Amino acid sequence: MSFVIRAVDTLNEPQLDELSQLLIACVEAGASVGFMLPLATSKALDYWQDINSSLQQGERLVLIAETDTGEIVGSVQIVLSQPDNQPHRADLSKMLVHPKARRQGIAAALLTAAETDAQQQGKSLLVLDTANPEAERVYERGGWLRCGSVPDYALWPAGGLCDTTFFL
Repeated sequence: MSFVIRAVDTLNEPQLDELSQLLIACVEAGASVGFMLPLATSKALDYWQDINSSLQQGERLVLIAETDTGEIVGSVQIVLSQPDNQPHRADLSKMLVHPKARRQGIAAALLTAAETDAQQQGKSLLVLDTANPEAERVYERGGWLRCGSVPDYALWPAGGLCDTTFFL
């Protein structure tokens, strides 16, 4: 599968719908990204509309991975808005790759693009966390430093506590 990574300045209605379906697919596949099962389309859409507002206010960047037919198969966010004493830092958030598009380099490409875009925004420190061992390998291969794990940090989408691992 060929794909391109690009930043978006605003999310239009078709993109909001596609990103909502991407989020639902990832949560249904077990991604611990802040949502529980079942994830209603309306809740996913509300989430992306809130992200769109934050994007337009300059609080974050959104990168998407699109196939050559324009289908969104991945996304990641760079949360730029941080406390006053942390202007050099950003959070990487919601690294999502559609289950049918995994193991094709999309997450690694999103990660590289996010690092570049964050650096262009003057961010010298990026922080992320993940509960997914496969994602941990992507971050480690990308040169990220594993900082430690927090037991029972969140819930899996179907319930039950999960640990999370932080990376810099």
